[in-house]
Parts: sequence; structure tokens; C-alpha cells
Amino acid sequence: MTPEKALNAKSKRIHAIDILRGLVILLMLVDHTRERFFLHEQVTDPMQIDATSTSLFFTRLTAHFCAPIFVFLTGLSAWLYAHPRQKPQRSASGFLFKRGLFLILLEVTLINFSWFGSYQALYLQVMWAIGLSMIALAILVKMPGYLIGVLGLLIVFGHNALTPISFTPEEWMYPIWTILHDRGYLIQDAMIPVKISYPLLPWIGVIALGYFAGPVYDAALQVQQRYKWLLGVGVSSLILLLILRGFNIYGETLPWEQRQTVLETVSSFLNFTKYPPSLDFILLTLGVGALLLYVFERFEHRWMLVLKTFGSVPMFFYIVHLYLLLLIYSVGVQFFGTNKGDYLGVDHVWMVWAIAAVLASLLYWPTKWFSAYKKASSATWIKYF
Repeated sequence: MTPEKALNAKSKRIHAIDILRGLVILLMLVDHTRERFFLHEQVTDPMQIDATSTSLFFTRLTAHFCAPIFVFLTGLSAWLYAHPRQKPQRSASGFLFKRGLFLILLEVTLINFSWFGSYQALYLQVMWAIGLSMIALAILVKMPGYLIGVLGLLIVFGHNALTPISFTPEEWMYPIWTILHDRGYLIQDAMIPVKISYPLLPWIGVIALGYFAGPVYDAALQVQQRYKWLLGVGVSSLILLLILRGFNIYGETLPWEQRQTVLETVSSFLNFTKYPPSLDFILLTLGVGALLLYVFERFEHRWMLVLKTFGSVPMFFYIVHLYLLLLIYSVGVQFFGTNKGDYLGVDHVWMVWAIAAVLASLLYWPTKWFSAYKKASSATWIKYF
């Protein structure tokens, strides 16, 4: 096979995971660019169809795929770590626990600082959720695999039933419930307020399902069998979504409705809750994710190597892109001031995509360099990136 088609049969399935991770990282870049240069047009959760332009709605919708696919692939990668090819099995518990603590440390230090260039408030977001999910998985991996899968399914399918439960800040369950299920301030009246932006419980379910799905990538499994599993899971998830959402049965707190135009009706149908992620949200994102894993493994194209590069060192890219955005925005404000009220922003959503494309091009070569450095290095710390 030519170098341009370097996704060889022996390692293709691992490449497919990195390729999918790279795709969602680039979608994340678009969303974070939006949060820098289009924040003058806010989006709610779920979004308000009447107050959100079509271009902004679908730009935000693409970002919905990032967190669930990334968390799922984290669980899947943990299984691959515990079952290395042509080597004895090993426990992933210690690695998950230490990496989880590392992500939480990054969240409360470098990542929080990158949003404002100061510590105005402590926002516990996706890295916090992934870190705690990894710590939870470090415990769960002691259980039989099928029980991890059952628990993951129970959480993902059952947590929407907990929506009516709520607590006021005066009640003793409020901090626990804020961390697990209801987005809100954990500490409000303090020098540095602390807000839980990513409630934890559903993400534990998603990472558990990712670990449970690991055997699909066992070296002993025939590739055609894996194709059947990926297609089956992807199609089944989307069919179940159509049934549950189509009849407004269960899985989303905001029912969809028929609107004046087809596009608005489709938007209403796809308008899912992200904080915490509803069942319908997870069925859509992981269903599409399973189909993309199939496509990226089944069909080889040279451009996939670009996505693979971005997906091979996700933490490196995550930190660098946040600080690059902070730098560009800060310099822009110094030179041009704020042109959208309190913000510096662009006029159209397509400009957000254009800026993100330029940033992706700028970051490709340092990301490729660090990926090669990571492969060549034997340092323990580098595994965390």
C-alpha cells in the first residue's frame, strides 16, 4: 500500500478511533471559536428556535457531537490500554485514576485561566467531567465487563427519569445533585464562584459504554463482524431515537413541535438538552459516532491522515488552541476594541468557520510534530497528552 494510504489493515481500527477523535476535536475548535468571536449571539440549552438563526443552530448542533464521542472513545481507549495487542492483559485502573486526577488539575488551572486570562470564576466543564468519569471507571473496571455495560445502559437510559428531582441551595443534597445531575453553582457567594457546567452522572454511563464496547476492537474479532456491530449499533440507536423522539415518548425534556417551515421543524426535532445530555442527545451523537467509526475503517482516504494527526494528541491540541484563541482575542480587543457591545465579534457565522479553518491550518504542523515526539518518547508524562 502506498504511503498516502498508510491506514494498513493491521492498525486500521486504531486509526479509525484517532480519526474520529480528530474530527470531533476540529468541531470543538469551531465551537470554541464561536464562543470567542460570536458570543454576542448567545445560545441557550436547549436552544430557542425563534431566537437562533439557522446557521448558528446547526453550528452549535455540530458541537454536540464532541463531548459524548470523546467520552465514549475515552472508555474504549481504556479497554484497549487494558488489552494491548500481542501483550499480556493489564489493569487500567491505576492509569485511569491518575489521568483523571491530571485532567481535573488541568481544568482548575490552565484550562480555566485560558477562558478569561484570569480567575473570575471556576467553571468545571468537560475536562472535569471526563476526569471524574475516568476515576469512576477506574473503580468500575474491577467489575465483570457485562456488568459495566449494564450499568452504563441503566445510567444512559434512566437518568432522564431523574429530571423532576431538584434541590434548593439550602438542602444538604444540593451540592451532590449539582455535581451529578443539575447544572448550577456549587459555590456562589465566594471570592471565586464555582459552577458545575457538566453534570457528571450521564458521562459515567457514556464512558462505561465505551469500555464495554472495547471487545469490538479485539484483535481476534473478524473485521466483518466488527463492521456488523458498528452498523447495527449506529442504525439501532438512530431508529430508537426516531421512535422515542418522534412520538415524544421519553428521552428529552423539551418536546418537538411542527413549525412553519420544514427546516424549523427539523431544528425543533434535533433541539436536545446537553446539560446534562439527554438520552436523545446521546442516541444521536453516539449513533452517528458508531457509523463514522465504520466509515473511517471501511473506506480509506488520504485526508483521514490529517484527522488522525489531530486525534493522536488531543490534550496537546486542546490546551494550545484555547491559549491561541485567548491570545488572538486579547490582541484583537487591544487593536480594535469591542464592536459587539462588550465583545469583539464577527458579523456572520460563516466567518466563525473561516477563522476555525485558519486556526486548524496553523495548528496542524505543531500538532504533527508533537504527535511524532510522543511516539518517539519513552517519558511517562507524555502519555497523558
